[in-house]
Amino acid sequence: MTVSGWARASVRRFLLVLLLPGLGAVFAGELWLAWRTASEAADAAYDRSLLGAVKSIDSSISTASGGLGVELPYRMLEFFELTAQGQVFYRVATEDALVEIGSADLPAPPRPLQTGRPQFHEGVYVGQPVRVGSYARDLNPPLAGQAGPQRVVIQVAETLEARNDFRRGLVLQALARDLLLMMAACALLILAIAWAMRPLDRLRQEVDARDPQDLTPVNDTEAPVEVRPLVQAINHHIERNREQAEARRRFIDDASHQLRTPLTTLVTQVAYAQREPDPAAQRQALESIREQLDETIRQTNQMLSLARADSAPPQRESFDVVAMAESLMRQWWGSAREQGVDLGLDVPEQAWHLVGEPGLLREALANLLHNAIRHGGKGSRVTLMVHALPDGRVRMAVADDGPGLPPDELARAGERFFRGRGGTLPGTGLGLSIVRTVAQRHGGQMQVNAGPDGRGLTVSLTLPALPAPESVTG
Repeated sequence: MTVSGWARASVRRFLLVLLLPGLGAVFAGELWLAWRTASEAADAAYDRSLLGAVKSIDSSISTASGGLGVELPYRMLEFFELTAQGQVFYRVATEDALVEIGSADLPAPPRPLQTGRPQFHEGVYVGQPVRVGSYARDLNPPLAGQAGPQRVVIQVAETLEARNDFRRGLVLQALARDLLLMMAACALLILAIAWAMRPLDRLRQEVDARDPQDLTPVNDTEAPVEVRPLVQAINHHIERNREQAEARRRFIDDASHQLRTPLTTLVTQVAYAQREPDPAAQRQALESIREQLDETIRQTNQMLSLARADSAPPQRESFDVVAMAESLMRQWWGSAREQGVDLGLDVPEQAWHLVGEPGLLREALANLLHNAIRHGGKGSRVTLMVHALPDGRVRMAVADDGPGLPPDELARAGERFFRGRGGTLPGTGLGLSIVRTVAQRHGGQMQVNAGPDGRGLTVSLTLPALPAPESVTG
């Protein structure tokens, strides 16, 4: 399992898997250091005894007879051998090895000896490892027949049983101590992790115990600083769910209110048509019923569009906003001509690509064109515009020179089910609400202003920065 997989599976397990190997590495390093320290301590202690034996032999060397004489301190050597718990060997010789007393083949020191300075090293003698102490000093007087200065070399060697036992004992003590410390550290680590995870457990229990309808924020005052961003993110998610639930509730209330009136009207019209004996009057009643049904269908579609714009998951893609405007122009050209409206198009010559939801944007612009053509009246001018702003944003707008809205009602344009007091045609007041919701869904905004020369109305959608314009290739 990867590290991210461990973290997803359990934070406790992830921390333990991450920290325990580190503690193990520290334990191994501490054990190695303990071995080094024990070795140095054993060498320091036993080398002092070895040097004592060398000094005792050195004090027994004499050249008064003209030769090299050594009166060995046997008792000292026996005591030293007992202390060393092994065998002891010695060698006394001139530096040129012409005169030797003792074990002649003891391992030579690895470096040249300095007068008066002992040197200790390890080697092998008669098939077993030994520790050798070597010492050199000047003979005074030199041996007979030697004109120049002459040095004598004293070596004492011991087997390593005592040293190894001493070293092993120190390491075992350090191992026992470190194991106890390791176990205590692991226990404290497990307890610390469990204690640190308690706020998350409390948070889980609090969220699990909540009623499904409880959308109040979670209290973060008792949460640790590291956990507060998580609690704040949960509260943000709860707030969005609360807003969506409130929007659904409003939608259901508004939909039931808006559909109740046309349905009641339809029932009345149907009852009237059933009572009317005149075929011509019946046809007129049926025509009114058809118009009312068309309006009801349009209202229902608008409310469904608004609900989709509010809550549907985003389906973003790249599309040409200029091509979309030209397609809308062709779609609404016939309707505008039937109602005597001059429909115009003002777009860049080159293609302009936008990343968004073309279906929703097309529906928003279609609502603007429908409102402008319907309310502008015969002889009015309606223009669909797409402009690139200097900061890279794109502005899509529909402008007309119709009756427009009074200045005090411009600020309310876009509220759900709001209709100006000057409106005489039936409608739901949802068209601009759909446009505003679509603009907000794309991270932009809707603006409602007076039309050209202060007449009519201009409704624009300003969307965020776009990629650089791409030339149309044929």
